[in-house]
Amino acid sequence: MNQFLLQQSKSRELERFPHLVEFALKRINTLQLDEFYQEAPDLVRVYYIIEGKFEWQVQDQNHTLYPGDVLLVLPKQKLTGQERILNVGTLCWLKIKVSNHANKPTMSPWSGLTHPDIQTIWRILNVKDCRSIIKLKDAGTFFNSMYVELVNREIGHYTRINAMLAELFIQFTRNIINQRTSNRDFPQIFLKLDQTLRQDLAHQWTVEEMASIADMGTTTFTEKVKNYSGFSPLNYLINIRISEAIKQLKKSDANITEIALTTGFYSSQHFATTFKKLTGYTPSQFRKKNLSE
Repeated sequence: MNQFLLQQSKSRELERFPHLVEFALKRINTLQLDEFYQEAPDLVRVYYIIEGKFEWQVQDQNHTLYPGDVLLVLPKQKLTGQERILNVGTLCWLKIKVSNHANKPTMSPWSGLTHPDIQTIWRILNVKDCRSIIKLKDAGTFFNSMYVELVNREIGHYTRINAMLAELFIQFTRNIINQRTSNRDFPQIFLKLDQTLRQDLAHQWTVEEMASIADMGTTTFTEKVKNYSGFSPLNYLINIRISEAIKQLKKSDANITEIALTTGFYSSQHFATTFKKLTGYTPSQFRKKNLSE
């Protein structure tokens, strides 16, 4: 898309959409002071990054946006940038006016959403720690289609534009719900992972294999395991192996080399080195100490 700026009361394309205050695509070539950062008490602002890197703050929370990111700024939220300057890059934005009903923002009747759905959307979006940035699938196509509909003004364009605006709110809300569900369900996922690893400690598990058990990408999986357990996936696996080895060492008839192999260590030497590093004893010393007590 070429650069454009459509504004309510100035652009005929927006005549039928009093709730659509501004729709623009702009290339920022130099750092500059800009009215971009004004507070908007009755507007929802949506920004789609096409090129460049933008470092902004929403309600004093830092956000770094890259191409493909979509940022949502709710009514009364303050959007600022470092030293109030606009970064170099290309972005597309929407400013959507929301009316108030019983002191709560609403999108009826233009959105076509039911009143319960609207209430749910605002309740979820206004949670203090809700996520402001999402990856909207085919965001470029989405905004380009909206622009084409507004400019061509073909039959049905009013309905289609409003449906697309409503879809933005739906996508943001679902993204937040899915994120929370994922965070809430991770303890169960972690338990399943722990059980699977313990059932076959002799297997030389890789991070990729462990991530596939959790049905996650390796990066996300690694972050979640570290946040939840305090260990990287491989270090957590080593701790499981050592804890199982301790159980077996307490059995006086268990061979140390066999224990090493069944708990996933390459050799008895590897086992002894790792065991001493974590417990302060060699396997033989630990067994002797345990049996003497």
